[in-house]
Amino acid sequence: MKKSLLALAALGAFVGAASAQSSVTLWGIVDQSLVSVKNGSTTLKSLDSNQLNSNRLGFRGTEDLGGGMSAGFWLEMGMDSSTGVAGGNVTGAPATQSLFNRRSTVSLVGNFGEIRLGRDYNPSFWNTVFFDAYGANGLGQMLNLSSSLGSGATTFARSNNSVGYFLPKGLGGLYGQFQVAAQEGPITAGYANKYKGGRLGFASGPFDVAFGYGITQTSTPDDYKLMNAGVSYDMGVAKILGMWNVSKFGAKELKTYEISTVVPMGQGEFKLGYVRADASGAGTDDNDANQLSAQYIYNLSKRTALYTTVSRISNKGKATFVMGGAVSAADAAAGGFTSQGYNFGIRHSF
Repeated sequence: MKKSLLALAALGAFVGAASAQSSVTLWGIVDQSLVSVKNGSTTLKSLDSNQLNSNRLGFRGTEDLGGGMSAGFWLEMGMDSSTGVAGGNVTGAPATQSLFNRRSTVSLVGNFGEIRLGRDYNPSFWNTVFFDAYGANGLGQMLNLSSSLGSGATTFARSNNSVGYFLPKGLGGLYGQFQVAAQEGPITAGYANKYKGGRLGFASGPFDVAFGYGITQTSTPDDYKLMNAGVSYDMGVAKILGMWNVSKFGAKELKTYEISTVVPMGQGEFKLGYVRADASGAGTDDNDANQLSAQYIYNLSKRTALYTTVSRISNKGKATFVMGGAVSAADAAAGGFTSQGYNFGIRHSF
């Protein structure tokens, strides 16, 4: 009897130790705003999500495997809090809706770095997040002046079926990642998502610089190629960010340049950004655009913020860049119209 009790006690201690090595976190962001956008002759007023930060609900966990190694998972879904719809993006042919559309990965981490499998962000996307004052969200983001150039590529931000490798920490400021993703379906059926790419950067104190590159196979003889570089410097009184992005598909090319800044102001911060898009090839040489935007954020607490943004895109030639909303058939055909908008919103994280 005593041996049995001792065995149970030992087993209980072992299970307790094992469970103590694991952790699971529930977290998320809810962002909602009143938005008004006018594209040429068409005005749309709406209640929108994702204007300051992307809405999300996430579950992540890690387990210590010993010897400096750990395993982990990350399940993260997007959501539209104005309608209650979760997930919802189409991730490629066949047109299926994904629940954990933002990220769904399992990882093995050690002194060698990290190996990550699943649906994940692409290396060539991260520069557009970290070197844009708007963080790839809302009316002022650089991505308002981006395009897949008619390639059908679905890999600008994320890839399904990916295998990624991340460099370990402690490399004197050097960081980076590399990724390949299988299409897992016939390219002729619309699977334009076979991807490979990488990103390398160096960060030291207030300085950060990185370069990214990605290639996506399409259903044509031409690949969709994306190349970008970003740099930032935090002076304390203001953070200055610069970004350069080039998309190529066949004879078409779109170069986008941005300079933006974040200025702390007590409990808030002010953001200002300027973006220029320069198109070329296949009769698009005159289809350029400029975007000027400003944003103010007031932090009620560490988790809750109020914000407002104003932005204006001036299209040239037959360019049809917009920051959201609808475009009339006449304006879409003619191009060269103005897209302008503003928002007032609240963001809460948990």
